[in-house]
Amino acid sequence: MFNKILAAIDASDSSKKAFEEALSLAKLNNAQLMLVHVLSPLDEGYPTLMFPGAADVYPNLYDEIIKSYKSQWEEFEEQNLNMLRSLSAEASKEGITVEFSQNTGDAGKTICNVASSWRADLIVIGRRGHRGLSELLLGSVSNYVIHHASCSVLTIQGTMLGSVEASQNEAHAAVVR
Repeated sequence: MFNKILAAIDASDSSKKAFEEALSLAKLNNAQLMLVHVLSPLDEGYPTLMFPGAADVYPNLYDEIIKSYKSQWEEFEEQNLNMLRSLSAEASKEGITVEFSQNTGDAGKTICNVASSWRADLIVIGRRGHRGLSELLLGSVSNYVIHHASCSVLTIQGTMLGSVEASQNEAHAAVVR
């Protein structure tokens, strides 16, 4: 029986499926739910600075670059907090005791650390389906969590890029429309 379920959340489709699964399990087990998001450079909308050396070429532009980056960062952070608040409200409507945490750092390590300190019984995490070179270059948060978590881990498979099943689902969706 699971009493404390941690759901690792980002804006991906597999994460949305992971949240739905975590919510169902929390209802079934009358468990507490913790939503965790780690701000990551791999997230869509992550702010970036202008090209390196811009301050040397345009010395007066440096302060503007920093102000712009700070503004972008605050907007990015707030957008993700709003996502967590929305999901938290959805879980609360279902009668689930829920809390959330947004962190910065290495996603896999942070998820494992939060799960350990919160004493989670289960981590529910989406898997984007990266394989081969893309997994080697980007790494795999779910793979890290599976191998380093102090509790059970449930991975929810997202749509794999280029898979036959994904192509069939897209064709079916087009026919249904």
